[in-house]
Amino acid sequence: MKTILLAASLTLAAAEAQAISRYDPTRMSCDRVQGTIARQGAVILRYQSRRVPGLPLFDRYVQSQQFCNVGEVRKRAYVPSADTESCPVYLCKRIENDHFHRRFLRRH
Repeated sequence: MKTILLAASLTLAAAEAQAISRYDPTRMSCDRVQGTIARQGAVILRYQSRRVPGLPLFDRYVQSQQFCNVGEVRKRAYVPSADTESCPVYLCKRIENDHFHRRFLRRH
């Protein structure tokens, strides 16, 4: 039974990862970018860097904390859109435990 549950959850996770939509926010208004994320819950936004020509940038942007994995928090980010250079959106970032890093990973 555990094997069946594990297989089912892995299949579901793989299907969810494949189902995420990808968009170029520079071809959409900021309102449309935000509305698309709100409707779909999570999307991948891909666009060209304005500081480094030819460098593609992308990330997974989310509507709420529920779309983040365990150990991640929703943080504000900004992407370019057709009508603004800084469209506010959210993405998931790993929580860093500074105490652990200071105590065990850094040498004094």
